Amino acid sequence: MGSAKRWKPRNLHKKLKQIRMNLGLSQGEMVRALGLTSRLVQKNISTYEQGEREPPLPVLLRYARLAGVSVETLIDDKLDLSMPRK
Repeated sequence: MGSAKRWKPRNLHKKLKQIRMNLGLSQGEMVRALGLTSRLVQKNISTYEQGEREPPLPVLLRYARLAGVSVETLIDDKLDLSMPRK
């Protein structure tokens, strides 16, 4: 294992925020919609949307399912997130 930084999706944080905004939810409501009230708080959502931290894979899966998109769509910078606005 080298000391090089690992590759990170550049647009993930924007896509996560877009999902929440398209659903018309606050950050706290997003925690509830993801079904993670026992594991996350509003601050977690904030750090994901600011690009300060990346959510764990199971959380990404829940975002994808909630938005009706594949996890690949979330992590591949070449793919646009297209979901209907509510």
